[in-house]
Amino acid sequence: MAITETVEQAGAPGSGATSRRRAGQALTWLGIAPFLIFALLFLILPTLQLMVGALQDAQGHFTLNNIARLFTDDILGAYWISFKVSFVSAAGGALIGLLLALAAIQGGLPGWIRPTLMTFSGVASNFAGVPLAFAFLATLGRIGLLTALLRQYLDFDLYGTGFSILSFTGLTLTYLYFQIPLMVLIVAPAIDGMKAEWREACESLGGGTWYFWWHVALPILFPSILGSALLLFANAFGAVATAYALTGSSLNIVPILLFAQIRGDVLHDQNLGYALALGMIVVTGLSNAGYIWLRSRAERGVA
Repeated sequence: MAITETVEQAGAPGSGATSRRRAGQALTWLGIAPFLIFALLFLILPTLQLMVGALQDAQGHFTLNNIARLFTDDILGAYWISFKVSFVSAAGGALIGLLLALAAIQGGLPGWIRPTLMTFSGVASNFAGVPLAFAFLATLGRIGLLTALLRQYLDFDLYGTGFSILSFTGLTLTYLYFQIPLMVLIVAPAIDGMKAEWREACESLGGGTWYFWWHVALPILFPSILGSALLLFANAFGAVATAYALTGSSLNIVPILLFAQIRGDVLHDQNLGYALALGMIVVTGLSNAGYIWLRSRAERGVA
């Protein structure tokens, strides 16, 4: 009897620790519950609905016709234009954003430059949709402010050169407004991770500035740069509000074609719209997967 009481008393502290640990885990799961619910309702379930709808006809019967129609000339052309807009805006945004981040972080500029740039980048990277389209129309439209100033003071007709804000060039230029600051925010931590000792070691071995950047800094930053460019590509490929508000139906890209199939009166084919959305999910998913893989490589390389 005494032995049993001794064992129970010895096990009591362990039982209490286990209970506290389980209570802590329950509180942890409760803390992330809103995120899990949000992801389930607005990401996982809609994606599953798209997958099911893409494999059904209007009567709800199984079919692969919607997937096959993605390979018609019109839809392939829309995907090709979307690829071009996304690639050019991602490449331009990555290059300009990288140079801005390097100048602000490594360029020896006044201290107020970096926080100002980061604050602006945080705001501008989320400035999209109808407000951004209106801003560019008011600035670079046919009667926009900059267009009028160029015509009045420099006698330069911007639209006489063939430029149009409603064209491929205009949409790409508009996308750069949020692509560049997004690149600044993404690549800044990688630049911060570069150690001053690397430059000092390079200089002590006789390497100059260009040698350091080409043979040391760029190989280290390359996974982060490429991964960031992939994320910018996915960001541009999935953008719909800005493109629709700016160009309407004058530019045949996938998000606008999808919108026409889901909400249009003439081209209404909801299941084809599901298939178009599924194709976009595949493209953006691959881009994001590439970004995550390259980011993990960059983190291991810096560490």
